[in-house]
Amino acid sequence: MSSTPQGSRPVVAIVDAYSTASHLAPLFHARGYDCLHVQSLEQPPAVFGATFRAGDFLSTVVHRGDTAETLAALAPYAPVALLPGAEIGVELADVLSEALGLRTNGTALSNARRDKFHMVETVKAAGVPAADQILAGDLDTLLDWYGPDDRTVVLKPVRSALNDGVSFCGTRGEVRAAFEALVGADSALGLRNDAVVAQEYLVGAEYYVNTVSLDGKHYVCDLWKTQHLGVNGVRDLLGGSSLMVPRGPEQDLLAPYAFSVLDALGIRNGPAHTEVKLTPRGPRLIETGARVCGAMLPLLTRAAIGESQLEWTVLAYTDPEAFEARRHTDYEVARHAVCVNMVAPEAGKLVDFPKLAELRALESFHDVLLKVRPGEEISRTVNDLTYPMLVHLLHEVEGIVTHDYMTARHLDGEGFYDVV
Repeated sequence: MSSTPQGSRPVVAIVDAYSTASHLAPLFHARGYDCLHVQSLEQPPAVFGATFRAGDFLSTVVHRGDTAETLAALAPYAPVALLPGAEIGVELADVLSEALGLRTNGTALSNARRDKFHMVETVKAAGVPAADQILAGDLDTLLDWYGPDDRTVVLKPVRSALNDGVSFCGTRGEVRAAFEALVGADSALGLRNDAVVAQEYLVGAEYYVNTVSLDGKHYVCDLWKTQHLGVNGVRDLLGGSSLMVPRGPEQDLLAPYAFSVLDALGIRNGPAHTEVKLTPRGPRLIETGARVCGAMLPLLTRAAIGESQLEWTVLAYTDPEAFEARRHTDYEVARHAVCVNMVAPEAGKLVDFPKLAELRALESFHDVLLKVRPGEEISRTVNDLTYPMLVHLLHEVEGIVTHDYMTARHLDGEGFYDVV
């Protein structure tokens, strides 16, 4: 691959190609494009930096806070498209793509796509139903909103990712403790929390709607129904997610609702990962990320249906006509899929996974994504940062996947981890 800006192939720039987005560049290469990496922070969070694959890129342009300087560094490469990879790159991608006159979501609603409070308020202002909430920089304001009677609410940082800092509170005392733990602390993205978002607790199952948009027209790449556990002191810890067929009573509510959220937030181009709860009152937004789904879930989607949000993203940016021609066709589930989030009950030094062989022997076992290896420190699982492994199950027969999902849940726990 050419190491100079003057190559014969057109160039696509990806801002923060970390986590799942690290799989975009090879797909662009396969369609005849070279890739340039743009790094939005001089020191990216370690959790992201570990997934970066430098060999997939001509070079890396580091953004040092000066947009003009970054645009000047991009100019020799003349990128034909620029898109965000990980969550931390969304806003810079909006700025740069708009300035370069490329397909973009623009900067007008950029803040609403990252600020969790502004996001929900923007959606509600567009007439889309969403949760009751408040932005609180002081405890008195928060407790006034909470009221005198016990009820369940969710507190979260204004800007974060990976479910970092999310607390479920059922009493005034728990609200107070969560507020005091969050305000003044740094989020997983290294941002200081000066306030918290508090929202009503939405009752219902949670779903993922993964989409790709082109000039305001949206396509559902895949839908997932999630399962949660009350474990390790966390009320709703993600235990796993199951791929859904594209049509059905739930799906037919979720997809139009997600599209209305995308429209409200100005997501007209590129991938989006929307988390929705289906409540007795209908769908309600949890949050949307204007980037590809994380946790490598699109890799499992690809194995199940032949392609994923990654392929659809590349198609939208490299062959708009083909995207438009295909977006009216639903995906087809060739094999049923479940991602199992294994839950470590304690922290310490991991010696081994004594029952990993039993897990691998499951009929639908497809892959395991190890986050912690023997000899490394393991954390008690309380959020997306602390899962020790993700297990991918895949089979033509849905019942076999369900059987193995339940077996994996049974195997998980204290006997699954040898920790000192």
